[in-house]
Amino acid sequence: MTEVKTAPYGSWKSPITSDLIVKESISLGQVKMDRDDIYWIEMRPSEGGRQVVVRHSSNGATTDVTPPEFNARTRVHEYGGGDYLVHDGVVYFSNFADQQLYRQTPNSSPERLTSSGEEDDAATLVDLRYADAVFDSRRARLICVREDHRAANREAVNELVAISVANGEAKVLVSGSDFYSSPRISPEGSRLAWLTWKHPNMPWDGCELWVGEFAADGRLTNQQRVAGAIDESIFQPEWSPVGTLYFVSDQSGWWNIYRTAGAGSIECVCEMEAEFGAAQWIFGLSTYAFESADRIVCAFADRGIWHLAAVETQTGRLERIDAPYTDFSYVCAAPGRSVFRAGSPTEPFAIIDFDLSAKKAKVLQRQSKIKVDPGYYSRAQPIEFPTENGLMAHGFFYPPQNRDFAAPQDERPPLLVKSHGGPTSATMAVLMLGIHYWTSRGIAVLDVNYGGSTGYGRAYRERLNGAWGIVDVDDCVNGAKFLAESGQADANRLMIDGGSAGGYTTLCALTFRDRFKAGASHYGVSDAEALAKETHKFESRYLDGLIGPYPARRDLYIERSPIHFADKLSVPVIFFQGLEDKVVPPNQAEMMVEALRQKGVPVAYVAFAGEQHGFRRAENIKRSLDGELYFYGRVFGFELAEPVEPVVIDNL
Repeated sequence: MTEVKTAPYGSWKSPITSDLIVKESISLGQVKMDRDDIYWIEMRPSEGGRQVVVRHSSNGATTDVTPPEFNARTRVHEYGGGDYLVHDGVVYFSNFADQQLYRQTPNSSPERLTSSGEEDDAATLVDLRYADAVFDSRRARLICVREDHRAANREAVNELVAISVANGEAKVLVSGSDFYSSPRISPEGSRLAWLTWKHPNMPWDGCELWVGEFAADGRLTNQQRVAGAIDESIFQPEWSPVGTLYFVSDQSGWWNIYRTAGAGSIECVCEMEAEFGAAQWIFGLSTYAFESADRIVCAFADRGIWHLAAVETQTGRLERIDAPYTDFSYVCAAPGRSVFRAGSPTEPFAIIDFDLSAKKAKVLQRQSKIKVDPGYYSRAQPIEFPTENGLMAHGFFYPPQNRDFAAPQDERPPLLVKSHGGPTSATMAVLMLGIHYWTSRGIAVLDVNYGGSTGYGRAYRERLNGAWGIVDVDDCVNGAKFLAESGQADANRLMIDGGSAGGYTTLCALTFRDRFKAGASHYGVSDAEALAKETHKFESRYLDGLIGPYPARRDLYIERSPIHFADKLSVPVIFFQGLEDKVVPPNQAEMMVEALRQKGVPVAYVAFAGEQHGFRRAENIKRSLDGELYFYGRVFGFELAEPVEPVVIDNL
């Protein structure tokens, strides 16, 4: 038995190193089934963040489909998703370099399917982007979202287009709205369903489900709205095997499964105070699928924890399926089986082939193949804590845990509060090595699902309406206060970090509140007004709902932008920023850094050439983890167990 050593919190030696995390970890997503084969996407930091389509064949072999010189990733909406589809063994994917669709038949190299129809150079090609494609078998074509950036003096144009697989010719099927997603073809091939929404809405605020009929020449006729409204969010339309249109709607205040019922009516299939949908930040999300005409396999969130279930389509009866996971996504199904991505507090995300009869899970691929003794893992503890206006907020608490170390009895641990991005998103109770990197070194973590997060119903999600930079900040502050007052954290060593929108929450908390003693902003927003004026189309009106219409309420944007109140910020901050970020441009960080330098506040700035919104390259993920740890060690004076590459800290 290993002797337990006594050492201060933050100074524990951990086997969960940044090298281990980036070299042995990948990201998994976009699960698909094609006949007996299973496909998914792997994002590999060790390959510069390249996305690879992977196939698991019925004979048990797992192979890469995408050759090394290709990257299956679209930039539609900048966040992408819906990067590929498979039909009868043929893979169609968007290639990141030129944003064009490619076709790859088995045992062959990809060939480009689309072209600009104009001057065929790289710049023109990148201006046309494709995502979320489905295969139209009756007409030998793909139907997908196209985002057109060719006009310099207007925002991008989004449309649904049909792409001939014979010659790549594109024909516009639906246009005129600001956004489209989720084209779905009925089983007999005669109808198309899709989602659409307009500024200033985001799809989780309100969108519409439409259906059209294919004419003999392939055009869409008799287009009609089926469901949805400016204040009703629709998610994931799907046709049942017998041609009934199903979808998820939050008209009751919860994302539940509905279907069309004839004569223009709709009905709820299974009513619950639970979430069967998610925020559509990327294309291609799936929380349910048809195992047969009589049975749906689905995932739903109850108080932030996801569960697997089956719903009988005739009766609406829901049966929970016992599976050892707390998060499910990209749900697919076929008779007798379901395939999905899942994870738990003790298991990282994995691609799972689940036998519905035997209730047995087979792991096809793990996000991390690292073998670490469970004694170094801290288990997620769901907590609820009081916040402003007599309400309760949610999060997952991870106390320090390392089998080899204990802290002095009179010491309380430092606490790192994590604010997730979005902000309309959520964190989950899944084994994430990026969290255990901290807890195994003796630093407690609180991962907050502040008001505005998904997984708790529409009312909880709408707490953030008009209150971004207030409600999210209050919930992070009150979570830290709750743990400090209950003796589970050191009130004098409270830190906060976050990426993107979480970086904005972090900077607001550090600027406008006095609870935290240090923080880290990863590609975070410091100037809400600049974000409103400079960001990409998908989010260009997002802040209308989160803060107020711009420029009419410019006063609120100024009032809630940390850059204008640098004089109030007096605690150390480190910034990490990708220099190719189009969502939060680098000047957001650089203006804040310069203001803190001038004021004399300890500040560090780590910029990454070639990175966009979120870090994908192994060396940069490593640098941001180690750099943040180094920064806190210097600020709070605890010795690191092992040396890491230092960062330059001004004014320390």
